[in-house]
Amino acid sequence: MSNSGPLAVDSLPIPPRSTVAVLGPGGVGGLLTALLSRAGHRVICIARDETAGPLRQHGIRVHSRQFGDFTAAVEAATVLREPVDLCLVAVKSTALDAALDRIPPQSLASGVLLPLLNGVEHPDVLRARYGQERVVPAVIRVESTRTAPGVIEHGSPFTEIDLAGQRERLAPFVPLLTGAGVTTQVMADENAVLWGKLAFLAPFALLTTRHRLPIGGIRSERRDELTALVQETVAVSRACGGRSAVDEVLKRYDAFLADSKSSMQRDAEAGRPLELDAIGGALLRAAERHGIPVPLTTRLVTELAAEARP
Repeated sequence: MSNSGPLAVDSLPIPPRSTVAVLGPGGVGGLLTALLSRAGHRVICIARDETAGPLRQHGIRVHSRQFGDFTAAVEAATVLREPVDLCLVAVKSTALDAALDRIPPQSLASGVLLPLLNGVEHPDVLRARYGQERVVPAVIRVESTRTAPGVIEHGSPFTEIDLAGQRERLAPFVPLLTGAGVTTQVMADENAVLWGKLAFLAPFALLTTRHRLPIGGIRSERRDELTALVQETVAVSRACGGRSAVDEVLKRYDAFLADSKSSMQRDAEAGRPLELDAIGGALLRAAERHGIPVPLTTRLVTELAAEARP
């Protein structure tokens, strides 16, 4: 995957009080919606009718270990019909194609699309639809779950976003997001950003989902398997431009609260489609391109795919 090309402007035009659209106000999108609204920005949630209605009526209620409990008023629509400064894309990869119909390219105008999806292959899909200069790849690190439309449980004591691109061009995003409470940094290398997260996310998602255990159980009962899988994912990540190290990834798992679950595990428990292709499939495709053997990743993806079949 190549780095972002040059943007059409010297810096991205993000006014102090911005108009932000959020496609997918679930665990991640709902938390960011509430934080941005609380910080004084106008936020328009783009969602299906059954979600948009409760959001208009009740706003978004957040129960957060980091930010406390609060409610934020938001707007809601089923399709974006006006220009915005920024559009956050926070849907699951399994719903991306259908959800993008709710964001017509002309509605972005001079705005920017900031995808916060799992995986590494979606930026090319978005660039083909919205243009190279409009898409700013990014990753988010957070544990946040939607328990009902407009109700968010934020369990992690952190909310962190890494943006990929030229620092001077993306600088306006930093005060926008940090002002809402999100720790934000800009990194030049898109591959380092996207593959850095996948090297960490894939073992977490695949093992917690396959063994139906939170990270504490994986650490204590499946440590050898966790270490072996991290070794595989880090090898693929580094071949693709990531910079993660095995010890660094394991140390981050050890710092997690023992009851932490991956979003894939929560989807499996709720009977929702799994982001298996975006996470495990992307790893397998990259491993094949680079000739890297990943037998444990292959086995886990195969077993999870078999379990997911109706």
